[in-house]
Amino acid sequence: MQNTLQPAGPARPSAAEANEAIRHLVETWDGEWPSEAYEFLLEEWAVASRAEELAAVQ
Repeated sequence: MQNTLQPAGPARPSAAEANEAIRHLVETWDGEWPSEAYEFLLEEWAVASRAEELAAVQ
């Protein structure tokens, strides 16, 4: 059974941290593809990427 990553608190990961988590998931999955975990991490990455882009523009 694949464990899904749960945030430890209200803080979101940076885009780099989310990307690393996605990379780890892809490199280590075994058996049935953990689509829920992958979708969760993609959303975390997208939110962090948008926030970092907005911060860079301001």
